[in-house]
Amino acid sequence: MRISIFGMGYVGSVCAGCLTDLGHEIIAVESNPIKLAMITEGKSPVIETGVDRLISNAVQARRLRATADFVDAIHSTDLTMVCVGTPNRSNGSIDLSAVLRVCEQIGQALSSKQDYFTVVVRSTVVPGTVEERLLPMLQKTSGKKAGRDFGLCMNPEFLREGTSIADFYHPSRTVIGEFDRRSGDALSKVYEPLSAPMIRTKLRVAEMTKYADNTFHALKISFANEIGNICKALEIDSHEVMSIFCADKKLNLSASYLKPGFAFGGSCLPKDLRSICYQANEHDIEVPLLNSILNSNRCQIQKVITKLLAYKGRSLGFLGLSFKEGTDDLRESPTVEVIETMIGKGFNVRVHDHNVSMARLIGANKEYIDREIPHIAQLFCSSADELIRQSDVIVVTARDAEYARGLRALREDQVLLDLVRLFDPEDHPKAEYYGICW
Repeated sequence: MRISIFGMGYVGSVCAGCLTDLGHEIIAVESNPIKLAMITEGKSPVIETGVDRLISNAVQARRLRATADFVDAIHSTDLTMVCVGTPNRSNGSIDLSAVLRVCEQIGQALSSKQDYFTVVVRSTVVPGTVEERLLPMLQKTSGKKAGRDFGLCMNPEFLREGTSIADFYHPSRTVIGEFDRRSGDALSKVYEPLSAPMIRTKLRVAEMTKYADNTFHALKISFANEIGNICKALEIDSHEVMSIFCADKKLNLSASYLKPGFAFGGSCLPKDLRSICYQANEHDIEVPLLNSILNSNRCQIQKVITKLLAYKGRSLGFLGLSFKEGTDDLRESPTVEVIETMIGKGFNVRVHDHNVSMARLIGANKEYIDREIPHIAQLFCSSADELIRQSDVIVVTARDAEYARGLRALREDQVLLDLVRLFDPEDHPKAEYYGICW
C-alpha cells in the first residue's frame, strides 16, 4: 500500500521504517529541512536501535522518500498517518496546533484528489478530538464528506522507546477506532502481515485507550516506588517483595479488579490500606498514592448517594448487600454505607441478597451487623421479584442471573441503577437506566 506519514519524530520515523519493511511504500512529509535531508540521505532523525538500518534500507530500495510537498504526498498515496506531536501547554491542556495544521494541509490536498482516501491519526489526542476538532477541519478544508469521499481512523500507538521496533512487529493488540466500516477496512490492510489481535472500535474508545494505558503505567511505577519506600524503612528487600507480587498472574497481573463499577469493601482491602498507610506515617514516609486510594473509593460511594438523592420521595430497592457478589460478608460493604445514608435521609429502603441469610450469620459478620446495622433484618424482602415490584428505584450491586431476569420486567416508570454492568447500555430494561461508569 502507498502510505504518507506526516511528522518524522519518534513515532513517525519508527512507523516509516517498519512499514517499509512490511512491503509498503512510504512518503515521509516533513517541514523541518534538517530531518528532510537526513531521511533523503537514508539516516534516521531519531536515536533508536535499528531504526537507522530500516530507514537506510528503505531509501536504498526506493520504498521511502521524503518531501515537504504535502499535496504531492496525498495525491501519491492511498492512506496517510498523522504522527505529529501533541505536547502539553503550561496549564496541562493538550496543544493541538501541529495536528490541526497537518489536518488543514491534508484537507487542502484532498480537495483536488479524486480517489477515496483514508486519514489515520496516530498522534495521542484526548477523547473527542478526532470527531469534534479534526473531522470538521478535514471536511471544511477539503469540501468533502467523511464516509463518502474519505475515511477517518484513530490508531493509537503503543511503542516504548528503546524497544519500539519489537513493539511494532509484536504488538499485544492493534487498536483501530473507525469513523465507519470502510475506514477501518482500509487501515486493517496495513497491519495484515502482523500476527496480533485486531480490535476495531469507536473513535473515542480508541482515543481513551491510549490514556488508560499510559495512566496505568504511571500508576504502577508510583505504586512500586511507594511500596519500595516503605520496604526500605522497614529494612525489607523491595525487589524481592515485588518479585513475589508479580508472580501472581491470577490477580495481581491480570484483568482482575480492572472492571469499572462500584467501590471496594470487605474485611481486607480497607483495613490493610489503612494499616500500611499508618505504618508509613509512623516512619515519616509520604505515600500520597496509597493515601489517595480510600479517598477515591469514597468518591465512588458518594457518586451513588448523590444520584439517589435526586429520587427523594421514591422507594429504593437494593439487589445485593454484601461487599462482593458470591459472599455473605457485610463488613465495610459500600452498599451498606449507601443504605445507611439513604435511611438517614428519610428514604424507604428494601434489600435482597441471596447469600445473606440472617439465620446463618455468625462470628465477625454477625458482630458487625449487631454493632453497625442491627435493624437490617427489617429491610429484607423474601424474594427479588417482590423487591422489584415494590420499589421505584432499584440499585443492583451483584451480577446475578435471577436478578437479570427479574429486572427485565421493570416498568417504564421505574429506575435502574446498575453498579456492576448487569446490562449493557444499549440492552437494558425499558426503565430509566443509569450505569455508574458507562
